[in-house]
Amino acid sequence: MSQTKYIFVTGGVTSSLGKGIIAASLAKLLQARGYRTTIQKLDPYINVDPGTLNPYEHGECYVTDDGAETDLDLGHYERFLNVRTSQANNVTTGRIYQSVIEKERRGEFLGKTVQVVPHITNEIKQRIQILGNSGDYDIVITEIGGTVGDIESLPYIEAVRQLLWELGENNGIVIHLTLVPYLSAAGELKTKPTQHSVKTLMESGIKADILVCRTEHEISDDIKEKLALFCNVKKGAVIQSIDASTIYDVPILMQEEGLDVVTLDKLALPNDAETDLEQWQQFLKKHKNPKHKVTIGLIGKYVELQDSYKSILESFIHAGAANEVKVEVKSIHSEHISEANVTDQMKGLDGILVAPGFGERGIEGKIIAVGHARENNIPFLGICLGMQMAVIEFARNVLGLPNANSTEMDSQTADPVISLMEEQKLVTDMGGTMRLGAWDCQLKPNSLVHEVYGKTDITERHRHRFEYNNMYKTQMEEAGLMATGLNPKTGLVEVVEIPSHPWFVGVQYHPEYRSTVANPHPLFVGFVKAALVQKQQQTNASLA
Repeated sequence: MSQTKYIFVTGGVTSSLGKGIIAASLAKLLQARGYRTTIQKLDPYINVDPGTLNPYEHGECYVTDDGAETDLDLGHYERFLNVRTSQANNVTTGRIYQSVIEKERRGEFLGKTVQVVPHITNEIKQRIQILGNSGDYDIVITEIGGTVGDIESLPYIEAVRQLLWELGENNGIVIHLTLVPYLSAAGELKTKPTQHSVKTLMESGIKADILVCRTEHEISDDIKEKLALFCNVKKGAVIQSIDASTIYDVPILMQEEGLDVVTLDKLALPNDAETDLEQWQQFLKKHKNPKHKVTIGLIGKYVELQDSYKSILESFIHAGAANEVKVEVKSIHSEHISEANVTDQMKGLDGILVAPGFGERGIEGKIIAVGHARENNIPFLGICLGMQMAVIEFARNVLGLPNANSTEMDSQTADPVISLMEEQKLVTDMGGTMRLGAWDCQLKPNSLVHEVYGKTDITERHRHRFEYNNMYKTQMEEAGLMATGLNPKTGLVEVVEIPSHPWFVGVQYHPEYRSTVANPHPLFVGFVKAALVQKQQQTNASLA
């Protein structure tokens, strides 16, 4: 193909319509037709990245192989496409301005007045085209964060307008995602919000080529004709996006609506290739027709906002389908767990996952939950901070070090079984300074994790400042907490497990970042399988 094609996805009327899911679904359909496709997200906030944002503010921070702290939508992109994203796939206003100001300080603008147009817009256009110019992709889908009309989004919209003109006809299109609300009092769907949204977009010089209309009710042909007429698009380019029972239904729904066909038509690309969604359909079939059910307790400190643990929740869906099991996740706030109520809080759980996080709030509850899983032989998975809590719990209750802690929680602890990484000790900035991205790990033969992965050498993504303190390693292992995964260069302990326990694993890395529909993460698959075995054994014991 001579030139990369670009698709821009904008949103109108309201936020949280699901631009990321629509972008990922379209990308999946195009990929299934043989097109090399990737997606990037342009975020209009002034943070350089979401790495310093509270999860309550913005959901989870998703980390890529190359160490970028990014928007959680990149997780959807990877889970749908099974293609790795990178720093280039997420751009923020903060990063744009930071780059332009650094260039100005270096004198690269030759003393000219630096302005939003052309300097900021040129920087945005350059970032949009990095992926396209790599030669790795036939189609680049760019999702513009925010809602059309927002002050923050204006430079992005202007950059898209310029780029569409520069690319020329059939090389770039705009898909506008909008809401068609249903007024129950009137008993009808209303098109006016969409008309206003498209008008706002046109005032910025951009015409929507395709309308994707989010709706709770079926959109009739009459309404499609009305939207086409007043929004200046063809009727075939008005696509219904009705509420779905799962986000993984959306590619199938979009295929039925012909979103991929109309997109390829407007990009002047062949659409005669067979759409290969066999693997996707198999996943959906298993997901919707489970043979068993397990309940997993997710112990976290941000459980009020489900997006805080988005990748973990999606990993359970992938692993559940792989095991033909419905995984019911019960979110339990770690601040609400105490020695007095832990048995009640953990009642009915077939497995316990202690989630990642930062800071001392809710820490003791996590430690109590780990102890409950260890002492009662309940399958356990600890991720990042969860693994560190497992180490602290073991040190306190098995090694007999009652004051054992992490220096993150208690800088003066007598037994710092978790401590600050050496290279972090002089770091003062918060953003982008942790151990980030993909790092190698060697698994010990005959260990549980070696059996789970089926290989010795793995690579997993990290996001942490504190680490297992190797000064305690011999003591820990002699008491039964084995270090079964090590970084080959630094000797950093990546994985701990208790061989005498049915299934007890703590990992310093984030396996949830690598789980996709096509490749469910082996740790989650193994954990769900262990939870099912636990449940079946409990059932058999109660019947005996």
